[in-house]
Amino acid sequence: MKPSKGTQDRKRTFMLITIPVVALFFCFNTLPLIKGFLYSFTNFKGYGSYDYVGLRNYIDLFHDARVGKSYLFTFKYALVTTILTNIVSLILALGLNSKIKGKTVLRGIYFIPNVLGGLVIGYIFSFFFTYILPAIGQGLGIEAISSSMLSSTSKAWFAIVLVGCWQAIAMNTIIYISGLQTVPEDVYEAGSIDGATGWKKFWKLTFPLIIPFFTINMVLSMKNFLMVFDQIMALTKGGPSQSTESISYLIYNNGMSGGQFGFQSANAFVFFVVIVAISVIQMTISSKKEEQL
Repeated sequence: MKPSKGTQDRKRTFMLITIPVVALFFCFNTLPLIKGFLYSFTNFKGYGSYDYVGLRNYIDLFHDARVGKSYLFTFKYALVTTILTNIVSLILALGLNSKIKGKTVLRGIYFIPNVLGGLVIGYIFSFFFTYILPAIGQGLGIEAISSSMLSSTSKAWFAIVLVGCWQAIAMNTIIYISGLQTVPEDVYEAGSIDGATGWKKFWKLTFPLIIPFFTINMVLSMKNFLMVFDQIMALTKGGPSQSTESISYLIYNNGMSGGQFGFQSANAFVFFVVIVAISVIQMTISSKKEEQL
């Protein structure tokens, strides 16, 4: 049967909408990825001529102590921040989803950190950690916070964790609230008849039903925190003594201005593969958990 003119017009409209989006995605996402991958086999400095060096950049990655240190810091930061963010977000979501006054206003207030840019938040907290918090510590006689956390190799990473959590909690909370609102009241009514209250009610009834939302938050959180850049740029610039240098910051700093464009392109491609692998593993584990429940 020949398609009607209306159907053909709709298909043509969909194509006209889709083609520009696909073209833009290819130009600004796929094409840079391909070019970066090709540059990873060269000794390109970001300017001038270059030669192909084969797999030398990839081999050197596994012998570079600075690269290894940045991977360890990034994984530690991402793991700790992902766990803290999702715990706090879920607690806040449970509170904001309950029957309390002004919860709509509170939801808007909690979402404000997500509206602000990462660099803006980073510079604000940089002033706080450098001047305000030490002044409070000195006034109260608390030695642990009497000096700037950002100048300590053992405390600077924790300051970055706090800033990362503070900003990410907003979006995660909204996603958890969306999940909680999909749970039917009938489930809670049936559970109360069986004596499910408190922690048992959450663990046996609520959590199994919001696991898809938990999966989304865990995957997105881990991906975003592995790619941490804004907070590092604004707070520490990888210091002190390169103790808070993330992979993204190392790629940017040494690749764009350090004359290691080819080498850091290889680092970027390996990092891309690592993030994809971690996301796939998370999705696989979560899917199996959903099937069990």
